[in-house]
Amino acid sequence: MVACSGGADSLALSSATVFVGREQGWYVVGATVDHGLQEGSADRAATVIGQLATLGVDETVAARADVTAPGLGPEAAARAGRYALLDQIRERFEAEAVLLGHTRDDQAETVLMGLARGSGGRAIAGMRRAFDHYRRPLLDVSHADTVTACQVEGLRVWEDPHNTDPSYTRVRVRERVLPLLEDELGPGVVEALARTADQLRPDMELLDAYADVARAEASSDDGLAVEALARLELPIRTRVLRQAAVDAGSPAGELFYQHVLALDALVTDWHGQKWVDLPGRLRASRRDGVLRFERADGPDGRG
Repeated sequence: MVACSGGADSLALSSATVFVGREQGWYVVGATVDHGLQEGSADRAATVIGQLATLGVDETVAARADVTAPGLGPEAAARAGRYALLDQIRERFEAEAVLLGHTRDDQAETVLMGLARGSGGRAIAGMRRAFDHYRRPLLDVSHADTVTACQVEGLRVWEDPHNTDPSYTRVRVRERVLPLLEDELGPGVVEALARTADQLRPDMELLDAYADVARAEASSDDGLAVEALARLELPIRTRVLRQAAVDAGSPAGELFYQHVLALDALVTDWHGQKWVDLPGRLRASRRDGVLRFERADGPDGRG
């Protein structure tokens, strides 16, 4: 299954997937998600479906995502709705993989924003090449190459207005910051940032694996045992706390390091504080030696 928005990256990926699929005997499903955030989005989705059919995918699907997730910002809600819908489509077709069209340029932007925000190694490690059923086969390909591929194939590319709106941080990074870095530091900045992600990713995955084991050992029916958490080294403990918060419902994209440090203080610097408020209307509290995660509109936590 290939996810396509109609932009150069996902159209080039769709074309390549059909080409390779014919050789490999794949049954290729082309899917587009209508977020309903722009006027004429339904017509745009219909156009993309027509392009996918012309490319030769075996089946097409268009669906509208729910982008009204409570407690999430617009971008996080759109992302959550998109992935939820893609998961449903994948299950319907029993697809082995869902292909996403993120390129090396997207990876460089992600790494640079992670650096600028001080988001730590996880963010600097960038986007994963694969997770769950999702794959990103174009992370070594530049956006310029996908544009050229579409031109060669005669594919009409849709330019999303959001991709040129300077109110979005990622757009400013793409159109102003990265070109400035290339001018001042020389060519190859995008490739270097993407390479940094590749170098850090195995380290992050190893630490995450250690954290998974530690979390299992600290888990109880009610939450996480504070005594077990306190014995962990800081890099492992903060990973355990972050993933526990994400699994409890805090959106990963809005859960920042200061939130994790506040959680850590409940373990290592607790002096009776009642709770920590987290993104996604989530609340963490320490009670009876257990760190618990509850909805913010639920019962008040007490230490």
